[in-house]
Formats: sequence, structure tokens, C-alpha cells
Amino acid sequence: MSPDVPLLNDYKQDFFLKRFPQTVLGGPRLKLGYCAPPYIYVNQIILFLMPWVLGGIGTLLYQLGILEDYYTAALSGGLMLLTAFVIQFTSLYARNKSVTVERMLTTDILAEEDGHEFTSCAVEQVLQFGLGGSSVSTHLWLLIMFIISAGTAVTSYFIPSTVGVVLFMTGLGFLLSLNLSEMVFVFKHSVTRHGVGTKSKAILSGSAKQFTWKEYLFYSILLILALLETGLLHHFAGFSQISKSSPQAIVGYILMILFIILWILKEIQSVYIFGIFRNPFYPKDVQTVTLFLEKQTKLMKIGVVRRILINLVSPFAMIAFLSLDSSLQALHSVSVAIGFTRAFRMVWQNTESALLETVIVSALHLLISNTDIWWNRNLDTGIRLLLVGVMRDRLIQFISKLQFAVTVLLASWTEKKRRKSTTTLCVLNIVFSPFVLVFIVFSTLLSSPLLPLFTLPLFLVGFPRPIQSWPGVVGTTACVCADTVYYYQMVPSLTTALQSAMAAGSLGLLLPGSHYLGRFQDRLIWIMILECGYTYCCVNIKGLELQETSCHTAEARRVDEVFEGAFEQEEYARVCSINEHFGNVLTPCTVLPVKLYSDARNVLSGIIDSHDNLKEFKDDLVKVLVWILVQYCSRRSSMQENVHKTENKGKASLIILPALNTSPQTESPEDTDSLNSENLDDWSDDVFGEEPTIKKGKEEKDQLKVFPGINLPIPGSVESQKVGNHSTGTFTENSLYQAVALGYPAIDKGKQEAVAYIPLMEFSCSHSHLLSLPEEWMSNCLPNSKVKEMSSLFPEDWYQFVLRQLDCFHSEENASNVVDEIAKDRVLKDFYVHAVMTCYFSLFGVDNMIPSPGHILRVYSGVLPWSLALDWLTEKPALFQLSLKAFRYTLKLMIDKASLGPIEDFKELTNCLEDYESDWYIGLVSDEKWKEAILQEKPYLFSLGYDPNMGVYTGRVLTLQELLIQVGKLNAEAVRGQWANLSWELLYATNDDEERYSIQAHPLLLRNLTVQAADPPLGYPIYSSEPLHIHLCSSPF
Repeated sequence: MSPDVPLLNDYKQDFFLKRFPQTVLGGPRLKLGYCAPPYIYVNQIILFLMPWVLGGIGTLLYQLGILEDYYTAALSGGLMLLTAFVIQFTSLYARNKSVTVERMLTTDILAEEDGHEFTSCAVEQVLQFGLGGSSVSTHLWLLIMFIISAGTAVTSYFIPSTVGVVLFMTGLGFLLSLNLSEMVFVFKHSVTRHGVGTKSKAILSGSAKQFTWKEYLFYSILLILALLETGLLHHFAGFSQISKSSPQAIVGYILMILFIILWILKEIQSVYIFGIFRNPFYPKDVQTVTLFLEKQTKLMKIGVVRRILINLVSPFAMIAFLSLDSSLQALHSVSVAIGFTRAFRMVWQNTESALLETVIVSALHLLISNTDIWWNRNLDTGIRLLLVGVMRDRLIQFISKLQFAVTVLLASWTEKKRRKSTTTLCVLNIVFSPFVLVFIVFSTLLSSPLLPLFTLPLFLVGFPRPIQSWPGVVGTTACVCADTVYYYQMVPSLTTALQSAMAAGSLGLLLPGSHYLGRFQDRLIWIMILECGYTYCCVNIKGLELQETSCHTAEARRVDEVFEGAFEQEEYARVCSINEHFGNVLTPCTVLPVKLYSDARNVLSGIIDSHDNLKEFKDDLVKVLVWILVQYCSRRSSMQENVHKTENKGKASLIILPALNTSPQTESPEDTDSLNSENLDDWSDDVFGEEPTIKKGKEEKDQLKVFPGINLPIPGSVESQKVGNHSTGTFTENSLYQAVALGYPAIDKGKQEAVAYIPLMEFSCSHSHLLSLPEEWMSNCLPNSKVKEMSSLFPEDWYQFVLRQLDCFHSEENASNVVDEIAKDRVLKDFYVHAVMTCYFSLFGVDNMIPSPGHILRVYSGVLPWSLALDWLTEKPALFQLSLKAFRYTLKLMIDKASLGPIEDFKELTNCLEDYESDWYIGLVSDEKWKEAILQEKPYLFSLGYDPNMGVYTGRVLTLQELLIQVGKLNAEAVRGQWANLSWELLYATNDDEERYSIQAHPLLLRNLTVQAADPPLGYPIYSSEPLHIHLCSSPF
């Protein structure tokens, strides 16, 4: 990054200098940006001072004893209101007296971006800490959960029975901690499933896997057991003040032991302990899925034990602790209603945090035995748990914010290019460190982001905002591009892997607002936790751009270094090594086995430009064309087999060609230009020539043009003579043999070369119709010389072999004899010779020469050279696509033969082509079918390309396999702080420069990646998922 990169653009500095004083002063615009008369500024000053003057009048009257304070307040308020009316009416009169100017109606493209409001901040905090709930994925659901949770607390206050209060709190606490939004969704669509049919089944496919009758039975049993435990303990157990031998104290000891066990089991699941020391139990070198799963088997078993302790043991132990509390004896207490409603909810909503809070309160009970202390005298257990929970959250926030501030300070100091300009700020932060701590503490208390201005060590307290940091529905906005499909394909498998990792504890403590970063090859996955509850977690997954810029590459390289240092250690490395990248905002957690596409790009130099390979390419193309057409016709006939059996049973098939259209047409002026030498010059490159150029626009259309000006008879078609309005059904010899060479300009018929014809003939085998070509493919457009030439190139032995490999005759009696008869049918073979070789000449042009690499690339891309048969082929879209498919298969075959060795026999060639057909998509990255193949999870994809910078031909292969994604946890406050600065910069300072300082790469802060991951319009992720609900525990049934 250049040290000359400005914090604010020059043309934005004037705007900022106008807006900032207006913000501080509360309205006056002392710098308008244009020449204005002096009275404009005087008027603004007078208006600004008017409230002070009117308020001063009231104050003076009160100080002099003329009026009482309430009268002076009313007088000042009335004067201010009167002044406002006078100003508004004066403004209205001035506008009416001025010249009327008609305003043009225009669409305000910035209205949607400027009109966002950050609402629901306080609601989320009250729900989370006052009522025991969780941050949720949508604002509507947040409001619904807040109303229900608040209603639960209010209702518990009016219940007269202590047992009823306890049962009510326990039951509602459990039910509200479940994934109710997803349950409601499943129930709603289950009710309407019969009305919408298969569409509803498709919608429910994801959710139905999580919620079955077994899940509902599991939750029902848990609810019954919880209610039984609470009711029995509260009714029969005796209440006493806390002591070391009381039942509640004994349960407290059990909770302490349980907390220590769970903490140990959680820490050994991740690669680092406390983010600093390398976990000795974690596999050292994890590069393959098989090796990783083998080494992680013991850790997964430990993870299962941990999940059982969290989901089943811990909640019931904490319910016992709460049920035995003496505070529940006091009825009609607001503190009891609020505190214990939250406590019984937290037991299920956030079990790990609730366990920590309960252990702390229990330990304080045992340590503080004096009942006269404020903690024991004025606070019940529910309020104590609430205060401990708030302090726990604020302490975690304070540590994260402090770590973020230190990281920003170190990042500014270690950045050599701007060290001179940031040295002063670093020194000021050290000198005034107490004031910096005050800002951090204040930001922590408000739960607002710590905003580093321009990501420099100049800290401000950001505006309090919800966990999502940006209003709007999650997953509805993304900068979609061609690479989005790769993230779309991997998300289902990634969700499954996250389910296992979260359940085992590999990703640490799951809290709403946590951020994780995943890395695989050129893909960067941003994961944010939106909501947590009992046995579920809701996340949003974003995909960052694959076309890496310099800043993107620099930070991605640092991410790779951080992960390599954690996951790719040698076996002889130290047992407890130190995290060398501890100061980074990214801390490695674990690796996830995910089914996705690996991307390999190879240089084809020496293969595609080899003369021998290109010569074999031509021979192989004929064979591939034969195989593809035979396969196509056999599949096509299988769908019409019943029809053919009824119509043609016991009869020889008669080939009736399409009717001849003899309507005369004048020659189009474009036809004369179609053979212009300019069109053919582009196809004269040789094997070692310069890079090919694929014509675009009009030139490309000319090469593929079907000339509309010539409405000539269809070659090879038959015309019936008509008498009046009735067809005689007779055919003249001239009409049977008539054919026209499409694509040529009008010439003298007397000089025209004899054109091949296909006479009216019968199949010698009654089953040949099963492999018959479509009638429109039987027309001819080549002269006799080309027909004789192409007949000699047709591989008859391969044709016979392909026919005998077909499995469409297994239902027939004497299938082998049927195949032999079809193979001996000369009429059928002649049709295949005609179709195959016409396509062959269409792909290579008129001259039957060795193709150049440029020619290969152009035809592979669908840009065919002009030839005698081009128009004939382009008029048949299905045949054109089959020919293009054969050409691409042949190219892949040539590369495989050059890499793996030659093909030994026809059987091996057939297996190879069948493998291409079933497991490969061979085409262009820009094709829609490429995206469809990825979403259908084709095992392999191949594409041919050209690198103009290196001047080489390249092959790109995508392979679907289960691979490891490295995942690390990000400092949540670092993300919130940088997103808050991004919001301030773009929306307030309007600093939209793509090369601004705050978007430049920095290895410690990961500034560029963090900016990309923000929700649009601030960021630009290319993929953003809808809220994904991950089930963390399966029922034991």
C-alpha cells in the first residue's frame, strides 16, 4: 500500500468539513458549499441562538422573582412555539411569492441506503439479559419473543401458588428455549402439504430432517421429567438458609465438578487451549480427510460425552439447584418473578453460560456466610444470577475490546509505510491510556462497538446496535456472480460438518454474534452465529470473492500462514507449542470435512499443440461422434418403443423424407458477402501461431449465420405431385434426387457438381427403426466427392462394436441375433455415415487438415468455422449440441491419452466415454449447464481456456470430494468495530473510494476481508445464505 493513500478523498473533505460542524452544533450549516449572501449565515446564527434567548428570558424572570419556575417554563415554551410558527409561515409565504419551478420526478437511488434505522437495540439487550432469551435472526421474531418472554415474567408474578410458579417458569423456560420459529414453519407447511403437493415436500426437505416425531417425543419426555423434578423437589424438600451441608449446597458442589469437567472436555476439542497453547491431544498433521478422521476418533467420542453432559445432565442439575432455593417461598415479588423467570430459561437457552453463573453464585454463597451483607440480605438468587450474567457478558466484551484496541495499536505501529503518520497517535494512546480505557469501559457498558476512526488508533464509542450490525433480513442481499454457485453447492455439506463440530465443542463457546472464518484453496467462508438455544444454533454463511485482488491476496496469505502453523505441524514438533499468531484477530479452531469441489488448473503446453495428438484427435472425433449419435438414438427410441411396436410390427420400415419446398426466393445481398475472405482469414492460424482470437458481436454471428434470404428446398426431401387439392402420392425421380448445397451463393446449375442423394430405401432389419436418426437429420448437403471421401473415414468396425454394446435390446427375444441384423443393415449404416461425417466436416471446415490449437479452442467454445455444412448443422440445434459435445469429449480424451497413456482397445474407449457421460461435465465455465452440473454435484467438470498473459492454453478440472476446510474464530469486537467504522465512513463521511486507507490489507486486522464480509450496501459478499438452523443433538431413539 502506498503511503499516499488518503484517509478521505480531497473532494470528500469539503463535504465532511460542512457536515461535522452541523452535527456538533445541532443544525447550523456554516459552510454551504456555494456562494451565499451574508444574511443567510446571520439568519442561521439568529435561529440557532433563539432558543437560548427565549429560555434566558424565562430564567431571568424567575431569578428576579417575577414569576414562578413553572410559569417561566410555560412562557419560554410558548414563545418558542410561537417563533416556530412565525418562521414556518414566513418560509411558506416566501416560497409562494417566488417563481414556481417544476421539479423533475427522479428515482432517488440512495434513498434505500440512507433510510436505514438501527432499531431494536434495547429490546435485544433486555430479552438477552433480563429475560434469559437469545438474539434472534429477524426483527419480527425478536419482537414476538420479547412480548412472550415479558408476558411470562408478568404472569408468574400473579400466580398464587409457589409450586405453580415453579412449574410455570420451568415449563415456559424449556419451551421458549426451543427452536420455535423452525417448528412453526414445519407445522404450518405440514398442515398445508396436501394442498400444495410436491412443492411443499420440497420446501420441507431441509427442516423435516431435523424435526420428526422422534424429536417431538424427545422434547416432550424432557419437559415432563423437568416438571416432575421441579415439582417434587420444591414440594417435599425442606428450605433452609445456605450452608455447607444443605441440599442446595450439595447440588452446588456437583455443579462445580460438572463445570470443570465440561471446561476440560471443551478445551481439548480445539487445536489451541486458551488460544495460546497447542493442544497435545489434537492431531498434529491434518491434510487428508481419512487421516484426520482416524486421529480424531477419540476426540469425537469425548465430544459425545460432553454433549450428553450439556444437554441432559447439566440442565437437570441446575433445575435442582433453583428448585431448592428458599427465595421461591416469597410470593408477589417482582425480583423473584424476573430473576427466576430468567434463571429457569437460561438453564435451557444457554446451558454453558448458565452453568458458569450458577457455579459463581453457589461459590459466593459458600464463601460469604454473613447474612448482613448486602449481597445476601437484599438480593435473591434469581437477581444474583442476573447480575452475574450481565457482569460475565460485559467482562468478555471488555477483554475482546481491549484486545482489539491493542491489535489496532500494534497494527498502526508495525505498518512501515505509515509509521511516521501514526507514531503520534500511538504515543498519544500510551500517554492517555486511562482515557482510552474509559472509552473502552463506556463502550462495554453500552454494549456498543468500539469504533477505530479510519481503523486508526483513534477510538470512539459507536452507536449501540443489534448483533447483526446491519438492519434488514439476513441472506437477502449479496453481490451475486458466476462464482456464487461454488458456495451454494458446499453450504449443505458445510452445515452438516458444523453440526458435528459445534456439538463436540470444537468451535468453543457458542454465543450470538460470534464470527468464524473458513479457508479452502481460493474460497473464504464467513460464518456468523445469529441465534442459540437448546440443541440448536442459527447461523449465516457468507462467501467472499474468488477473484483475488492484491489486498485480498495479502490477507488470504496471512490466513493460510495462521492455519498452516496450527494444523500442519510435524510429528516431532514440541508437545505444547505456542501460537505464533496470537496477536492476530483470527484464532484457529478445527478443520471440517466438507464435500466440495477442488479446483485444479493445468497448462496444456505440449499436449494441445502436439502434431501427433492433433492428428489422433481427428481420428478419435469420428469414433466419438458415432458413439454419441448411437447412444442418443437408442435413448430416443426407448421412449417411443411402444408406439413403434404397434405401428411397425412385422413391417419393413419405410423412410419418408420431409416434403420439398420449391417456393422461389430472390438472392439476398448478404449471401454474396458470406464468403468474403475476411470471414475465412480468422481460421488460418497454424499449430505454433499466435494466440487465437474469438470474434465477438457481428463477426461471430456471421460465422454461425443461417442465411434467411435463401429459402431453398430441404436437401434430400421428397415432393408429392398434387392434382387440384389432392395429393397423388407419386414421386418423380428428379424430386427424389434433388439436393442443394446450402451456404453457397447462387451459381450456374449447369456447372454445379453432382450432389449426393439419399434415395427412398427400406431398412433390411425390422428393428432398425430403434436406432433410426431423426428425419430432419437425413437430408444431405455435400457433393459426391465429399461423400466418397467421408465414407472412407467412417470406422465401420467401431460402429459394429458400439451397436453390439447397446443394452436396449435385452427385452427382445434373441437379442444377440437382433443386434447382428441391425449391424448388417446397410441403409442404417449409410444414414449414420452421412450424419457423422457431415458433422465432422462442419467442425473442421472445408479443408480436411490438421487443426491448430486456436481452431480447437474456438470450436470448443461453440464458434465453428464457415463450411459447406455449417448452415445445415446450425438448423438442427439438437444435432449441433451433440456435435459440440462430441468435440469436447474428444478433446478430453486427447488430454487423458497424453497424460495417462494410449487407449488399448474398443472396450477401454467405451468405458472412457461412458465415464465422461455419467461422471463428467465437459464444457465452458460461462455456460448455464456448468452451474447446473455443480448444483447437481457432478463428480468432475472440465473446461478449456487460454491465458493471454502467459500465452498458454489451460485446462481447468473441478473434482467433487470430501476435503478439509480450516476454520478459525475471529475476535467479534474487532469485526463489530471495523463494521461500525465502515458504516460511519460510507454513510456519514460518504468516503466511497475503493482505494481508501481503511480498506487496505493488514495481516493483523484482516481489514479487507472484514469489509467484504459486511452486509451490502456496505460490504460485497458474493454469497449470503438465509438463516440456517443447525440441530446440535439428535434424539436417543
